[in-house]
Amino acid sequence: MKQYEHVMNPHQAPLTTEEKPAGRELDMTADVSLQLLEQATDGVVIINERNEIVFFNPAAEKLWGFTESEVLGRNVSCLVPSVYRGDHDSYIYKNRKTGVNRIVGTSREVTFENKAGDYISGEMSISTALLGPEKKRYYMAFMKGVTEESHRRKLLDLQNTVFQAISNDMQVEDVADLVCREVESFVPNTVSAIILLDENNRLSILSGPGLPRRYAAALENMSLTEGDLAALGNDLSEANSIVWDSYRSLGISLGLHNCWASAIKSRNGRISGIFALYSRNQYKLSDWPQKIVSGCVPFCSVVIENYEAQQHISQLANHDSLTGFLNRTAIHKVIKSMIDRPGDNRFAVFMIDIDRFRDINDTLGHMNGDAFLRAIAERLKMMSRSNYILSRSGGDEFVIVMPDSDEERATAFAESLIKAMQEPIEIAGNLLVVSLGIGISLFPENGPDGESLLGHAEIAMRRCKKEARGGYCVSSTADNRAAQDRLLLGSALRESLAKGMLNLHYQPQVDIKTGRLYGVEALSRWKHPTLGNIYPSRFIAVAEDTGQIETIGTWSLEEATRQIIDWERKGLYVPTVSVNLSAAHFRNRGLPALIERILKERTLNPERLTVEITESVMMDENEDTMEGLAAIRNLGVGLSMDDFGTGYSSLSRLSRLTRLPLTEIKIDRSFIMNLEHDPNAQAVTTAVIGIGNRLGMTVVTEGVETEAQLKLLQGLNCDVVQGYLFARPMAPADMLAWSQDAGRRLEASISEANARQSGQPA
Repeated sequence: MKQYEHVMNPHQAPLTTEEKPAGRELDMTADVSLQLLEQATDGVVIINERNEIVFFNPAAEKLWGFTESEVLGRNVSCLVPSVYRGDHDSYIYKNRKTGVNRIVGTSREVTFENKAGDYISGEMSISTALLGPEKKRYYMAFMKGVTEESHRRKLLDLQNTVFQAISNDMQVEDVADLVCREVESFVPNTVSAIILLDENNRLSILSGPGLPRRYAAALENMSLTEGDLAALGNDLSEANSIVWDSYRSLGISLGLHNCWASAIKSRNGRISGIFALYSRNQYKLSDWPQKIVSGCVPFCSVVIENYEAQQHISQLANHDSLTGFLNRTAIHKVIKSMIDRPGDNRFAVFMIDIDRFRDINDTLGHMNGDAFLRAIAERLKMMSRSNYILSRSGGDEFVIVMPDSDEERATAFAESLIKAMQEPIEIAGNLLVVSLGIGISLFPENGPDGESLLGHAEIAMRRCKKEARGGYCVSSTADNRAAQDRLLLGSALRESLAKGMLNLHYQPQVDIKTGRLYGVEALSRWKHPTLGNIYPSRFIAVAEDTGQIETIGTWSLEEATRQIIDWERKGLYVPTVSVNLSAAHFRNRGLPALIERILKERTLNPERLTVEITESVMMDENEDTMEGLAAIRNLGVGLSMDDFGTGYSSLSRLSRLTRLPLTEIKIDRSFIMNLEHDPNAQAVTTAVIGIGNRLGMTVVTEGVETEAQLKLLQGLNCDVVQGYLFARPMAPADMLAWSQDAGRRLEASISEANARQSGQPA
């Protein structure tokens, strides 16, 4: 025990300051104390006032891999990871100087580096004492290796953290960064990366905060072969050869010396990515980092699946599924960003419509019509430069935004488009020559915002199609006068509202399982004494522009609730009436009180009223709107998401959808139009119905016009349908007659069809 005399001897105070109890059987001499420490199962390390190791028991030798003679007299930093050695002494001296114990007197989990360069986790507790006549401060650490247990616990905690983050709508990229940083803390002096494998078998970095840029760039230029994918499918650890063996020299030049990696499989068995952990240590570590990597693979798979779902939804939210171009919602955002760009900013907006496209659909069918649209889109893309922005804004309408353009450049491009379309397109064995109507507006000449620019381009396009097909028109002062006409229409609307010249028509909604009347949707109609019938698509837009939309909404609520009471007196019971309200209504704090007042005046059960909201309401997450929706639902009134999925914007905000107190979602008729022929429309419809069912909402499908559509919807477990197959929107008196005749026959017909389908007697 001579080598420990400088730690403790019979003439020095023991490591404890307690008095020896009377009658003690064993005299705790220094030698006995040291023998106990020597034989302890935990690793024991004692350092002196110079931070030199003065005691190192056999358990410590086993734990660190150093012999006693190799460490005695050396600075204790030789036992900590190399990445922390430079600062280690300063931590100890800070405690010596201040006496503030942040680590001393506690037990905590730490990571150390053994002789082989491997990292070991352990439970460490540190105590300190002043020893000898000079009262020199010594530190004693007890270390218990808990590597395997520790890793399992850390991985479980990380998994729970990841799942919690995803459920709280944290951005997937941020979740991936969290995983990488946490794993890097498990294994010091490492960098980790989550690498995606796209549908083209190309690698891309989802997260790698510490990965050198040159190395990341090298990986992102790599495409996997079918042989690579087969190897990964058989052995996930083959990922090491993919992300390391081929780049070892580059990695070493950038300070990376070792790698552990595993392929990531999605639930369907597809290789969706790779998780890699790179070490800056020059010597090879043991295999436990590979166990860490393998343990991360299951929740990395969840992270990637959520990322891919998010990307898919984003694609749907901003792009047209048929052509891949931006949709109407997205093009508005792009134009706004271009307008907001500082400096002398000029650009042209093209509104392009295909002449007589309806004839193609009617003659060749919707599938061939879609093929024709895709061919048009490809030709437009071919004619456009890489910085042009292309959008499909409607059925056969396209928008192109041409940056840095004046009228001369814009018209030259329009002429090139018209010329390019003279080459026939073959569809279903037919050679079709395309004729376009093109309207052009210019920023800033034709408006200060996207709505104005698109509106002027559309007016110019309509003028072009009216005057001469197959040409182009630039927005003019005459078009600007058309915008003025909208203001005149707004004035006429205000007068008509004051004189009660608007009325409501009602379209039946039918329970798909029973054929019974589920409810009706109230739809505004306007017949002006001099202007004639004005379509809702026109006057609703004017009402929104002129601030009259709330007045229309209030009138609709009062009239619709009055009507179902009147029907009931005449023998027609309508379970519920749906009334459309605008986003402006829901920003009004007085809306819930208004609805409550109307229901009380009518003595109407709140369940018989459903308020339809638009997607813009869902996007508006201000406090007043959310509180208003909750208050309306608390009254017992139903809340319906109208035209769910239009432009796919709702699908990009599913997390918001779940936070709204909705009772019903309505699938827009644009999906149903091609339901029989378009697999994409079928997929979206199936998804929306599934979402509604899982969220406990009634799913109403609009625009049902054929028996085939009805049959498909029955197979998809849709709840309620409405459309021309059953009835057009009709006046109250016609609705009464319909219920007594066509409605009863419809109920019997659907009941009989369902019975046949189920094999039960009708």
